[in-house]
Amino acid sequence: MKIDLKITPELDADFVPAILWNRAYRRSVEESGGPVAVSIALVRPDKTCTVFDTEILPLTEKNEAGSLRYLERILKFLLWQRGGSKVLIAGCDSLAEKIAAIYSPEGERAFDCEFFGEKTYLEPLTVSACSFDQIPAAHELAMPLGRHLDGCRIGFDLGGSDRKCAAVIDGKVVFSEEIQWNPYFENDPGYHIEGINDTLQRAASHLPRVDAIGGSSAGIYVNNEVRVASLFRGVTPEDFETKVRRIFYDLKERWGNVPFDVVNDGEVTALAGSMSMKENAVLGLAMGTSEAVGYVTPCGNITPMLNELAFAPVDYAEHAPADEWSRDIGVGAQYFSQQAVAKLVPASGLDIPADMPFPEQLIKVQEAMAAGDQRAKKIYSTIGTYLGYTIAHYADFYEIKKMLLLGRVTSGQGGSTIIQKAKDVLAAEFPELEKQIEIVTPNEKDKRHGQAVAAASLPLIGAK
Repeated sequence: MKIDLKITPELDADFVPAILWNRAYRRSVEESGGPVAVSIALVRPDKTCTVFDTEILPLTEKNEAGSLRYLERILKFLLWQRGGSKVLIAGCDSLAEKIAAIYSPEGERAFDCEFFGEKTYLEPLTVSACSFDQIPAAHELAMPLGRHLDGCRIGFDLGGSDRKCAAVIDGKVVFSEEIQWNPYFENDPGYHIEGINDTLQRAASHLPRVDAIGGSSAGIYVNNEVRVASLFRGVTPEDFETKVRRIFYDLKERWGNVPFDVVNDGEVTALAGSMSMKENAVLGLAMGTSEAVGYVTPCGNITPMLNELAFAPVDYAEHAPADEWSRDIGVGAQYFSQQAVAKLVPASGLDIPADMPFPEQLIKVQEAMAAGDQRAKKIYSTIGTYLGYTIAHYADFYEIKKMLLLGRVTSGQGGSTIIQKAKDVLAAEFPELEKQIEIVTPNEKDKRHGQAVAAASLPLIGAK
């Protein structure tokens, strides 16, 4: 399928934006004269359900490869956006069987099969063909978490290199600090629980009492239970089950069972932006070690959606770079992170050793950008082009009014280039979205305190 871009990434001429590929496929369906209705349902153990309806080309051998690619990439996106352990596909039994094989322990998406099975939902991932009357009604939830500023609260954020905390009284930060730590490869769960508790104690020492505690951390949390989190990657599976999975329940007991809520850091980032801007329908995207995403609904709530778009496809090029963890190609982490910068360095012509750690490569690129080096500017321009097309892709799955950008990759002059290039793409390719979506960055005050205040605001005092 030939895809024409009005703006091509300066350092990646092979980029095939998911949004343009999908639109081209859908046009071919409209022109086929015989569209086939398909419905995909993603069901979770709590009986919530996402339903996605679409159409594909007539079910012929000639059309099979294109339709399989279209449906598989859509399912991949939905899994990492919404989550699910039971997938039902109506309208194309033969393709559903092929997708089931792909998302099996022996298939190309074995990583996803394991992740959404035993790791996240504690039951096997299944993909099955079904009839349309077997597709359940869509049923989504939104959590009324956040925006509670009354009382004496602690907010914390757990990162891979530091843990942050703040003491908040009636919405005002009275103390905040960052403490360095190195949790990734620590195999003793005691290191993690005592480190987090130390952070809470430091904040508590600046409060007359502690009424509630709220926190954020990278990973997937279901009802405050750790399901998957890179912070604990060094812990054995046995210790994870016995000492980590319910680590925040244990901490809650230590703190007298005050209201205690922990959610993904991307959700808190989006919530912080929403609270600061007094706007809803906010999609937050942080470009750091990886791509972190969070979403605040048009009603102002955060949701149980996963929003782990680091693993959601954005590039449909046949030879797109592979993610080192999932082994899938063309997913967000390779385009909106320190990895993206390092990936583009060779094509830019900058003399930076390939074996230099990604954070150090980013610093070198930032220094070159500050010095006016056009080679560095091409890296940021390329990421901005990726972003413009990807915002349009995300808008197929989210209602977005504000796109909040943050993270180390967006710091300095490079961030301005990223934003301007993304705006150029929206204006050239998607003028309707260019009018609808505003790209914003947090101010310095919000960068320092916004995340902590939003985290602290998660619990409702009086809730048990």
